[in-house]
Amino acid sequence: MRPLDPRLLHHASAARRHILLTVLLGTLTAGLAIAQAVLLAHLIARAARAGEGLSHLAVPLAWLTAVLLVRTVIAWAQDRYGHRAATTVIAQLRQGILEKIAALGPRALEDGSGPALTTLTTRGLDCLDGYLVRYLPQLVLTATVTPAVLVAIWWHDTLSGLTVLLTLPLVPLFLALVGLATQAAADRRLRSLQRLGGQVLDLLAGLPTLRALGREHGQAALVRRAGDDYRRATMQTLRSAFLSALVLESLTTLSVALVAVGIGLRMVHGDIDLRTGLAVIILAPEAYLPLRMLGVQYHASVDGLAASEAALEILDRPVPAPGTVQAPDLRRTTVRFDGVTVVHPGTDRATPSGLDFDLRPGRITALAGDSGAGKTTALHVLLGLHAPTGGQVLLLPDGVVAGAGAGSPDRLVAGAALPFVAGAALSLVRVEPDSWYRQIAWVPQRPLMSPGTLAENIRLAAPGATDEELEQVADRCGLREVLADLDLGWQTPLGQGGYGLSAGQRQRLGLARALLRRAPLLVLDEPTAHLDASTEQVIIRTLQDLNDRGTTILLVAHRPSLLALAQDLVRVDATRIAPTPDSAT
Repeated sequence: MRPLDPRLLHHASAARRHILLTVLLGTLTAGLAIAQAVLLAHLIARAARAGEGLSHLAVPLAWLTAVLLVRTVIAWAQDRYGHRAATTVIAQLRQGILEKIAALGPRALEDGSGPALTTLTTRGLDCLDGYLVRYLPQLVLTATVTPAVLVAIWWHDTLSGLTVLLTLPLVPLFLALVGLATQAAADRRLRSLQRLGGQVLDLLAGLPTLRALGREHGQAALVRRAGDDYRRATMQTLRSAFLSALVLESLTTLSVALVAVGIGLRMVHGDIDLRTGLAVIILAPEAYLPLRMLGVQYHASVDGLAASEAALEILDRPVPAPGTVQAPDLRRTTVRFDGVTVVHPGTDRATPSGLDFDLRPGRITALAGDSGAGKTTALHVLLGLHAPTGGQVLLLPDGVVAGAGAGSPDRLVAGAALPFVAGAALSLVRVEPDSWYRQIAWVPQRPLMSPGTLAENIRLAAPGATDEELEQVADRCGLREVLADLDLGWQTPLGQGGYGLSAGQRQRLGLARALLRRAPLLVLDEPTAHLDASTEQVIIRTLQDLNDRGTTILLVAHRPSLLALAQDLVRVDATRIAPTPDSAT
């Protein structure tokens, strides 16, 4: 955990501006600290030796007052613009994390890190405020004020400068020792916060189900235990902060005392004049103060440093370069799965394994197989959300599978090698994503719902859709029955994730959104899983009508009625991967 990670400056432009301003203000602070000590020593020496009154000391007093006022203004400006910079940096990091997760797709959440990422981008990154506003400026002051004051002390008195030079390294040494222990505590605290946040999010998401089963109180002990872990980690951090502050205060007090005793003894013997001795005694604490405050502010920033490290780790994850070739017209393009295999991290199974089939234009193709065989993953590969471990997806513009014309009723089985026709095949990884997504409508098992009205959620697919178009798609996907049960109809407000609708109603809403999109390729993942028999027949008639109009449909199905609708049936299988000799040992 570095005090200033260069990657932070790369990912957050506001951090670079904040550093430049902090360096400038720190340099001014160093000069003003020296000027303040010299002026104060000059005033005290003149008043003590010559007995001069205020009338004779008006000019030095005015300069001293001006220096104090400027230092106050600089401290105010540092704090004010530090808060602004912190807000901007946190916002930039949040945006960067969200964009990176969107670019990585589902593969970024395969390890179950979704709740932890949610906590990191919300409460976790807020901890950067203390790091950017307090710790970072103090780090700059340590790098500017301490050397400048040391040079000034050495200039006035070499022996005192040597004393400060020999005792100063003890402070960062103890800081490093304390930091090693505090880093582990901060990491544990961040993990505790992420675990607590994940449990609370899961509890809130499943609360309706838990209440229906009468188990809503069963999770209280788990949340309480996670909260206790977080409390203990926080108290351990505070304990380390108090102990390290005591060590640093004791060390710097003794170091300043060594300088003061040496000055006092030499002043008694007349080896040093009053003005020089006072200037050194006043400057000595200024040399140690930035290091003392750095230790104090470090504990206020360790949570921010841990969150910054976690955020930068996500931002540095490599993202495959997107394709640049415009996607061909899917109304005249065959999509070929050529030996597609996906192995998820941490598993020993390929799901799917060696998947071969052709998705031909104007046909209904169904993926069938056991649960967990990789049917949904195959859809994600087609959508560009998953990169296949083996094999590839090819696009054959104006291509037709040899021996199986577009109108033939034969049903395909995965695993058979299908010949290419003449013409160039385009790999999906070379296709520009936006041109590909514009031609696809996707309905997952749990359609995405955002807070807003029912009409607003459907118009996500086509913001300019008219009320008449909404009514048309409602009749075609069974949404009319849902509207009849809602007092506010299209203006019914929905909560996060579609709260307020049942699973079947959300499924119909997602299908209505897909129909409104009017894409040449419709991808469906269990479109009738939560629907009754009568509504299922409405969906089947709608899909048949879409296919009659030339829409290509790829769906995952278990129900016999959907499988009977398919013109091409593909069996998806999974295989277990044999361990390598290295992993076996």
